Amino acid sequence: MTPVQFITHRTARYGYVEGALLALEGGCRWIQLRMKEASDEEVAEAARQLLPRCRACGAVFILDDRVALAKEIGADGVHLGKTDMPVAEARRLLGNGFIIGGTANTLDDIVWHARQGADYIGCGPFRFTETKKNLAPVLGLEGYRQIMAGLRELDIRLPVVAIGGIRPDDLPDLASTGVNGVAVSGSVLGSDDPVAAMARLVRLNTCFQKK
Repeated sequence: MTPVQFITHRTARYGYVEGALLALEGGCRWIQLRMKEASDEEVAEAARQLLPRCRACGAVFILDDRVALAKEIGADGVHLGKTDMPVAEARRLLGNGFIIGGTANTLDDIVWHARQGADYIGCGPFRFTETKKNLAPVLGLEGYRQIMAGLRELDIRLPVVAIGGIRPDDLPDLASTGVNGVAVSGSVLGSDDPVAAMARLVRLNTCFQKK
């Protein structure tokens, strides 16, 4: 599991593809192409531009939601929100060769995804973020501590990635909660130098590797 993941979104300065390429340039090796309002054709075009660039630098390439499209274009996997296709159904369609992640806000969400056969969890939000609509209740550090403690009690060892408004200075504190990594977006693309911002996050990911 890559400790720092990048999730695309469009800003006034950068499009989906351009933002992902900046993240790759900064050393990120896990890209999730998230284009919630776009058509399948638009997502497919962006994916065809990004997939070879990810392959060239050894980065994992994940599509948000679009299970059939992920299989068609040969992505590494999909990430499924709480209202998307269930993980078990996606696994039936994709088989075991694809990575499948699931979104969670509570311990119960994670347990459900684990039983469905998810490979990892995107859990959040850590704090308020403008990059996602219909935001779930904010967790904060204590929320992650409680969730990770609950997973230990249940002996569930699924990797958990924190998401939602995460900034570079948050990584050491988040690592102390027991989560396995972070997913970022706005803190990279909203910076004056996205490449440098991502490079800093990648340097800081050693706090997860030391756990």
